[in-house]
Amino acid sequence: MNENRPIGVFDSGVGGLTVAKEIKRLLPNESIIYFGDTEHLPYGDKSKETITRYSVKITKFLVKSKCKAIVVACNTATSNSIEEIRKAAGKVPVIDVISPVAKKVAFELHQKIGLIATKATVNSHAYKKSIKKLNKHLKVVELATPLLVPIIEEGFRNTAVSKNAIETYLSYKKFEDIETIILGCTHYPLIEKEIDAVFKGRVKVVNSPLIVVNELIHRLEKDNLLSKAEKPVYQFYLSDYTDNFITLAKSFFGKSIQLEQKQL
Repeated sequence: MNENRPIGVFDSGVGGLTVAKEIKRLLPNESIIYFGDTEHLPYGDKSKETITRYSVKITKFLVKSKCKAIVVACNTATSNSIEEIRKAAGKVPVIDVISPVAKKVAFELHQKIGLIATKATVNSHAYKKSIKKLNKHLKVVELATPLLVPIIEEGFRNTAVSKNAIETYLSYKKFEDIETIILGCTHYPLIEKEIDAVFKGRVKVVNSPLIVVNELIHRLEKDNLLSKAEKPVYQFYLSDYTDNFITLAKSFFGKSIQLEQKQL
């Protein structure tokens, strides 16, 4: 096994870059192949069958690209298609974005947790099921927030548009006494400060990318797959070019990234 093979990361768009950025920060020797399925975003309003079809195609592409591990940096794909993704990956280890977060929050000091995510993730109840399986005493309140991904993808972060949408969603009556909120979409860390501002610091905002990458590190260490490469390569594939993705990717990884349009 060649430990210098890349780590595969995929998402419907820019959200997975929050996970890729943490990989770069915590694993500076690791190369990354990122696939952003921008042609088909958002995944959150698609059927389970459609989400699975897209996710399996991308997984097979990353396996063919000789990735040593795959991070499903998409909550919608995880909550709807993780079994099919693991099957398509074969012997390549797959890290999802829900299980590590559920394990982390299940036994922390809180009684009521809020979750915001896409419609497909909320409808799957994947977070609630995973958390309650570990700690049946916790209350988990879920809310679909479908406008947030398009707002982020279209570059409207830190504007009146994002502020109004976030404030409207977070005024949800059942969120009144939550102590923790899970950002159940990898896009949402990009608006974490705006979310925190609404709660005025009284609610703990869970940093999912950090938790997920720590799980990845644990798996790579266990399998003796940590890279020793001095010059890692960051390669990005998009099913459709978007200016917002390119701008964000360059801000995270520098202007010399390799970016290619690829339809599967």
